[in-house]
Amino acid sequence: MKNCLIIALICFANLNAGFEKHFKKAENKSDMHKMAGIDFIYMINLDARPEKYERTMSALRPYGINPYRFSAVNGWELSFEALDELGVMLEVPQPFGTLCTVYRHVDGEEYWSHEYMKEPGISYYCHMMSRGAIGCTLSHLSALQDAYDSGHKTVWIIEDDIRVVSNPHELTALISVLDKREPDWDVFFTDNEIKGPNGPIPCTVIRPRPLFRLEPLEYYLQRKNIQGDIVKIGMRFGATSMIVRRSGMKKILDYYKKYKVYFPYDIEYFLVPGINLYALNRDIVTNIVGAESDNGQPDYLNKGKK
Repeated sequence: MKNCLIIALICFANLNAGFEKHFKKAENKSDMHKMAGIDFIYMINLDARPEKYERTMSALRPYGINPYRFSAVNGWELSFEALDELGVMLEVPQPFGTLCTVYRHVDGEEYWSHEYMKEPGISYYCHMMSRGAIGCTLSHLSALQDAYDSGHKTVWIIEDDIRVVSNPHELTALISVLDKREPDWDVFFTDNEIKGPNGPIPCTVIRPRPLFRLEPLEYYLQRKNIQGDIVKIGMRFGATSMIVRRSGMKKILDYYKKYKVYFPYDIEYFLVPGINLYALNRDIVTNIVGAESDNGQPDYLNKGKK
């Protein structure tokens, strides 16, 4: 029995051994990318999108906020090996399963296939999970790993499509409130919900994740007023602007290293076991509605074309 357990642990370790090597490193960091209450500010930005970087910097410069530009992982350039190592794998055949997406490659050519999750040794992603979304997930995880390895206590991770609604320095006092009222907080969103063309987009349903036990829906639907504008939440969409405590970094990283990539990052972080999420009843920094995105396809290739 003991030998079987050891073999199982070795097999599990081998399945996940290649995961972290696909994280990107932060280079040429300095101590100028911080503000009161926040040790470091990361802005995730594709090398192919300098115009988005400049737009975001223009929005933050009036407040004297200078985020570190984190060069995003470009999912459209990931190797076949990376795609094979990052997705969810079965260890034994299944008689039936969830409809998923598989990146198959033959003779150096890739095609994506929409299949039921049945075959062991194949990397599966949620149905229609794009390369761009995989790269976005890796970008967030890479920034979190850098923050954790750097010993940071509190970091602010933003994407390059933020909209500044009010003075971001308000966040300093709000973090202080959280520290006093909810010392076990992990993630603090700087707005109330992700925004779409018709306004806020609330998250009210959950999708099952293979090889993972979900909590009851009521657990994720929780919303509790804490103090002033701060609320405790169970789930939401969007990863545009997240303040992450050291405990949250570890929980998120541990989750992905164990369960690997399946959903897009911005609809999965709330599945992390025991994660404590907080948000605002108003917006300080939120997303730009209709901002350019390279998640579904590499639209940066069409820049400048009519």
